[in-house]
Amino acid sequence: MATLRDSFRGNIRSFGMVIALVALIVFFQWRTGGNVLTPSNAMNIIINNSHVLIMTMGMLMVIVIGHIDLSVGSVAATVGIVVALVIQNWHWNWILAVLLGLAVGFAVGSWQGFWLAKVGIPGFITTLAGMMFFRGLNQYIGHSKTIPVPEGIQQMGSGYLPEWGPNTGMNNSTLLLGIIAIVAIVFLEFRKRARLARIHADVPPMYVSISKLVLFGVVIGYLVHLFGTGRPGTSFPIPGVILVVLALIYSFVTSRTTIGRHVYAVGGNRAAAALSGVNTKGTYFFVMLNMSVLAALAGILFIGRMRASGPADGLNWELDVIAAVFIGGAAVSGGVGTVMGSIIGGLVMAVLNNGLQLMGTGAASQQMIKGLVLLAAVAFDVYNKTQGKPSITGWLTRKKGSAGSQDAEGGSVAEAGPVNPAEPTATA
Repeated sequence: MATLRDSFRGNIRSFGMVIALVALIVFFQWRTGGNVLTPSNAMNIIINNSHVLIMTMGMLMVIVIGHIDLSVGSVAATVGIVVALVIQNWHWNWILAVLLGLAVGFAVGSWQGFWLAKVGIPGFITTLAGMMFFRGLNQYIGHSKTIPVPEGIQQMGSGYLPEWGPNTGMNNSTLLLGIIAIVAIVFLEFRKRARLARIHADVPPMYVSISKLVLFGVVIGYLVHLFGTGRPGTSFPIPGVILVVLALIYSFVTSRTTIGRHVYAVGGNRAAAALSGVNTKGTYFFVMLNMSVLAALAGILFIGRMRASGPADGLNWELDVIAAVFIGGAAVSGGVGTVMGSIIGGLVMAVLNNGLQLMGTGAASQQMIKGLVLLAAVAFDVYNKTQGKPSITGWLTRKKGSAGSQDAEGGSVAEAGPVNPAEPTATA
């Protein structure tokens, strides 16, 4: 069992957040009489929170380099109104309008990246100014009106994978997506084993790989059944597909590419990164640019879900996104965090919101509970690091009597940081 336990130590904090997510689902499933794990509710969770989960990937990189972006909600709202206006007033095709919206996000990110990277104004101040400016711009060019969007964008923001083929008892697109996911996981696991054997590294026993594959297979199979057996015309949501694709891309970028390593290097120690040849200004510029493009995409998905762009779009989005990233394991001091951890943190917030709503909890109480959850998550992490103590998950999985177990699993930065040895870590 020690070997099986060791296989989950690469990112023990994120694994702990998975446990917290499962615990929340079980609790609300019990308290709501089984209304959480229903096809329609699961689809609603994905559709209603996809825009926040997408932005967590960009916000993670911003926080890793030691900054905060407060403008994401306002940027998303501005892009949403631009897209809606060019379709309504100029009769643009919705695909061209979406491309224009992403281009606007690119321009906004370049603007904010310039002030941070070239002028040296801290990201907090730069994006605070951006939050005020783009919130006003949204209301100025839209005249504080609600503007509808066409069917194409509505499908992008709230549509479902289509049905096709023979009657299998569930949506065939969702079934195919699940099969592809399982095949990919099996392929990657055995490719990893082959790579370890090729370089004469320690290869885990076969039962470890089989156990992991069975676990993932059961989870994916249940999700396929959950999303594929809803009411006719529904399936796994299209914004969920966009989220999954982006999560895979950004996980690869942050852990396997040069720019990803540079982001963690700059966040861990900017001076050392510069001495190592990292283009710190270029890294800052890229991260801010990337964040605004993702905010633009989130704004487009949101107006698709709402079927219109309005003056209140994007309000307080930055708070939900930042909370998700910190709950997912990012360090307040920067240099630490993972894409999957941030998405899991976002799902924790999404399930918390959904469960409280199903229980009939008032909006004021929901806000207070979310604030306490965020404070508790960060306080617990900071306390463990300052005291040199392990997290709850680390304490449950550490080897008894091992002198180094606390350093390896405890409140160290390695809990939440990248597992790639080429990525530097930082002390909080």
